[in-house]
Amino acid sequence: MIKCISYWSMEQGLSGTHPIEDALLKAKSAGFQGLELCIGVDGVLTPDTSQAECEKIRHQVDASGLIVETLASGMSWAYSPTSNDADVCHKAMDLHAKALQRASWLGCQAMLFVPGVVKSPIAPNELIRYDLAVARARDAVASLLEVAERVDVDLCLENVWNGLFYSPLEFAQFIDSFKSRRLGIYFDVGNVLGYQQHPPHWIELLGQRIKRVHIKDYRETFDWQGSYSFCELGEGDVPWKATVEALTRIGYDRTIVAEMLPYKPGQLERTRAAMDRMLGKK
Repeated sequence: MIKCISYWSMEQGLSGTHPIEDALLKAKSAGFQGLELCIGVDGVLTPDTSQAECEKIRHQVDASGLIVETLASGMSWAYSPTSNDADVCHKAMDLHAKALQRASWLGCQAMLFVPGVVKSPIAPNELIRYDLAVARARDAVASLLEVAERVDVDLCLENVWNGLFYSPLEFAQFIDSFKSRRLGIYFDVGNVLGYQQHPPHWIELLGQRIKRVHIKDYRETFDWQGSYSFCELGEGDVPWKATVEALTRIGYDRTIVAEMLPYKPGQLERTRAAMDRMLGKK
């Protein structure tokens, strides 16, 4: 498995303003094998970034010696493909179609896509009925798969706290219904804790539908509401040994991207050391 860090874990990563060449240097200096790039409506990499600029970034990647195979997008939080507003849905499709093209120009093999939300923290007053959300997500995926297949980039749906697909059985059924080799799951190990479920079970049930993997860690604080807080990798409640064993059993050997938020000084080095302990140092 290839140990990578998310661009969002850099000091100005979440704002999208950290220079990519510097992010590559920092990732390599911290001992990672790869970096995941991230695209947003603002910042150094957007859906309007030119082909020439993408190719320039790819030259920087090649010069760094790092593996950069994936592109992440969080644009669905602001522009949800499942919104009740048709204009918002159209904007979401336009942004992500362009993002897939940029992923191809960047030489990435896969793009993370949040297929929409039932309730967004950005628009808390918009509540989408579940059946409508699934139907709209299906339309969005079908549309974007046409682009993904054309540009040779995997479209990978993430399990995230968006109100959709909180069952691995439902998620697997949704993926299988498209019968496309380009569609898969971007499995986030830590996010499963928010569903009160066991990550290795999800891995066993999803199997080779999992095309890419994110990791993070949480501490569960039980009270009558229940809550989670981010923590250093290996210091939370994710069962890492069983999780890595489950990934090994399904034959997963690709990128493992640590998504450590928010940025803290020294976090890259601590995260890489934790991944060495989990995955074995290479």
